[in-house]
Amino acid sequence: MYRELLDAVAGDDAERVERLLQGGTGADPDGAGESTALYLASTRGRTPIVRALLAHGADPNRISGGEDEGLPLCAAAAWDRTEVVEALLAAGADPSGRAYGWTPVLWAAANGRADALRALIAAGASPEDATDGGDTALTLAARRGALGAVTVLLERGADPRRTDGDGDTPLAIAYDWLGTQLESALLEQVTEQAPEGSQFVVGRSRAADGTDLVTVAAVGPDGERVAELQCQRGHAAIATLLEDATGERLPFDEMVERALPYRDVDEEAETWWTVVSSLSRRGDGATFDAAARLCVSEDPRKREFAVDVLARFGFTDEEKPYLEETLPILRRMAATEGDERVLRSVLGALGHHGDSRALPEVLEIITSEGWTRTQADPAALAAVLPRGHAEGLALLISMTEDPDEEVRDWATMGLAGLPEDSEQIRDALAARLDDEDLNTVAEATHGLAVRGDARARRGAERVLAESDEDDDYIRDLVKDA
Repeated sequence: MYRELLDAVAGDDAERVERLLQGGTGADPDGAGESTALYLASTRGRTPIVRALLAHGADPNRISGGEDEGLPLCAAAAWDRTEVVEALLAAGADPSGRAYGWTPVLWAAANGRADALRALIAAGASPEDATDGGDTALTLAARRGALGAVTVLLERGADPRRTDGDGDTPLAIAYDWLGTQLESALLEQVTEQAPEGSQFVVGRSRAADGTDLVTVAAVGPDGERVAELQCQRGHAAIATLLEDATGERLPFDEMVERALPYRDVDEEAETWWTVVSSLSRRGDGATFDAAARLCVSEDPRKREFAVDVLARFGFTDEEKPYLEETLPILRRMAATEGDERVLRSVLGALGHHGDSRALPEVLEIITSEGWTRTQADPAALAAVLPRGHAEGLALLISMTEDPDEEVRDWATMGLAGLPEDSEQIRDALAARLDDEDLNTVAEATHGLAVRGDARARRGAERVLAESDEDDDYIRDLVKDA
């Protein structure tokens, strides 16, 4: 009977699983050391089946006895089955449970599963877990190049100086991988594991945290994969995070050279922005001077990097200490820069500084012939728009009607956040209550609500009725309405 249940789980047949459970098949096997259906369902990420098994008494802390198996929570964490992780935890799975020397946190870290790490640590797991051999969650994530996992672990208190079983710190591990040709390194390791006569396949994709994911697999004569290794290209960003966490401070020029190769490699330029943010937070005169000098580099990529550093340089919640030094640089570049990507960075930086003296430059950029509008245009315009500027207000309102929903969303958010109130602004916001994009509707609703306009109620009712329960941002935005 239990074999039938395993077959049903393997076939992802939730109805058959439920029938078998209802018919008296136990959710766990009778004998010790056998494979469990819960482990198999957790590995495959079949949340409805996992919940059915748990509802019929499956033990979330039972170790599955098949080859290379273990705890269901470890499997779910390793494969980033976050919904399953949460279901198992809700059913009483031990977030710190250990099987064969590994905990769910270690499996998640070693495989770069940031979402699973968040869920596990929120449930009480320690970010300081280590294997019997001394590998910590942080050293495992650093070795993989898993930027998202390292970020979560550091944010949750993992010790950046704690060494692994070989005495290596996470930062030393990240340094070892800097400049490594991942494909060649992984191929060398897989070759050692694979039987003679294997063929090798190299694949590239995106990891969940946006970094480049390299997979090298060995394929046997029968076409089956006999070995596989993965690594992410997050080591440069990880080294930067760990330097910040341990107080290491590299020269500005070295940081620039670290970031530049990754500008167009990462999906969202994660390494570029990690290095930019690290330098921006320094907030000292020497770093400012270095960034300012780089703004006149012959290399447009270096100019772009310098502008991105200056965009929030030294910012705190209350202060922009380098505003008077930075604004003239950005305004001059707005008038003289010929590279579009650099100019877009200048526009973004002017928006971050939010000084109305930059309005002429912002208008000149976003209304220039051939300029492709993006969400940065309304964001920058709204940030520098002074009260009573009719031309700028009319342009911002026109952007709330843009064909691109992201432009409409950001324009509506900018319009809603203006410190002034008028019938023109209210009517423009009300016109967006029927927008097909719910984010835009929510921003318009919020803008009307803070102005005491009764039309906000209609927008709130629509957002709450049509949005998903877990879409916290827009639902929270309209609740006061």
